[in-house]
Amino acid sequence: MTGPIVVGVDGSETAERAAARAKQLAVALGARLHIVSAFDTDRTEVLGSGSDTWIVSDADTTVAIAKQTASALEAPGLTVTYSAARGKPAEAIVAEAERLDAQMIVVGNRGMQGLGRLLGSVANKVAHSAPCDVYIVKTVGSQP
Repeated sequence: MTGPIVVGVDGSETAERAAARAKQLAVALGARLHIVSAFDTDRTEVLGSGSDTWIVSDADTTVAIAKQTASALEAPGLTVTYSAARGKPAEAIVAEAERLDAQMIVVGNRGMQGLGRLLGSVANKVAHSAPCDVYIVKTVGSQP
């Protein structure tokens, strides 16, 4: 297997735990690590003050989350890339894994308990539609 390990992040503490585990796996396997963050809307705001104007979009915010996580995970000998993908989180993660011919997707287990278990979690949806292996990190509940 030569493709990267893909991990989805959203800026949450549980996603950061999953990303840290993905880094450990990438280092151990000698794989590249790809961070992906999803955005589901094209919401854009134009902000102005005097003659200055700024355009802020969901895509920009999502790229910033992925970039920040990628920067935090950099390590000697590890190639870390990042992207933002449009779509619902599970769909975006799977699409990126397909696009990159990933060897593994890493996700956290948030949403796999309680009501989230009935409605469907990102991890559950990814596990059922992934084109590669899926590693589900225990990010919620008791930690080992």
